[in-house]
Amino acid sequence: MNGYERVTAFIAGKPVDHLPLMPITMMFAADQIGIKYGRYARDYRTMVAAQIATARRFDFDYVSGISDPAREAADCGASIHYFEDQPPAIEDEHALLADKTTLMRLKIPDPLGGGRMHDRVSAMALFRREVGGEKLIEGWVEGPCAEAADLRGINTLMLDFLDDPTFVRDLFAFVVAMELRFAEQQVAAGADIIGVGDAAASLVGPEIYEEFVWPFEKQLVDGLLALGAKVRLHICGNTRPILAGMGRLGCHIVDLDYPSGLDEARQQMGPNQILLGNIDPVRMLRNGTPASVRAAIAECHRQAGERYIVGAGCEVPRDTPEANLLALTGYARSAVPASWQNRPVAGR
Repeated sequence: MNGYERVTAFIAGKPVDHLPLMPITMMFAADQIGIKYGRYARDYRTMVAAQIATARRFDFDYVSGISDPAREAADCGASIHYFEDQPPAIEDEHALLADKTTLMRLKIPDPLGGGRMHDRVSAMALFRREVGGEKLIEGWVEGPCAEAADLRGINTLMLDFLDDPTFVRDLFAFVVAMELRFAEQQVAAGADIIGVGDAAASLVGPEIYEEFVWPFEKQLVDGLLALGAKVRLHICGNTRPILAGMGRLGCHIVDLDYPSGLDEARQQMGPNQILLGNIDPVRMLRNGTPASVRAAIAECHRQAGERYIVGAGCEVPRDTPEANLLALTGYARSAVPASWQNRPVAGR
């Protein structure tokens, strides 16, 4: 099986030859082909080349268009600071929606309008030409809480939940409409799966999550499914208080960062939810040894059970030893699900 076949079969509950392997690589991928990260984030051709080289070098089952959370905000008109060898950063002190009334005049950017969203759409088309049907192609959008924080400012948004809940809902509705339009073009260009990054959701308590965030995440996920895309949810940080809600969204894959136990997620999300993660990217993956990495990922697999995809809790750090990342590859290749072990043998 190739990577595309393996992941799509696994999502469908069909037999696979071994566990899928889907670690997030961004700066690590850029370093693999010796380019500065600023170029990786702003030139889709460079990103595609780095992703394909990394996926083939480490036998990943997919390639991804994720690079930074500033694409949508940049096209909306937010102030972005670009660096030569680091990810672009949104200038929170000059938030686009520092004045809330700006939202009433804000227009959804055209994903094909030549901006940073268009760059990601172009990456999906190039991925399809280069590795379509060989590797699963992942597009990416920001979740409602994360993108709202990018546009409004993270600290201000946290106050808005209490001070102006109507504004928060209006902002989340704008974000969902924008992300679905963005995702539609990525799917049309070649994306098989859309990742949803909603890191800021890990900063709110369960009551705010259920009242404000979850309904809009659900709208986004349902909209992505209606486009025919598979959906992967990635919320960085400690998501233990919101695990049950994450499991009710209907995503094909739920990533877990290392503060959130896979055993607890399995208990709260049930036996059928595919879980991905959650080895500590720094302490275990970058700073460990191949033997300790293998032991750690084996424990993740034990906790998650058969519906599990091998990966780290978050992005693979750029200075991770290659031998440690290859330990993830080796484990995935050796982990044969029972459904494959028990498959019928041709001719019998």
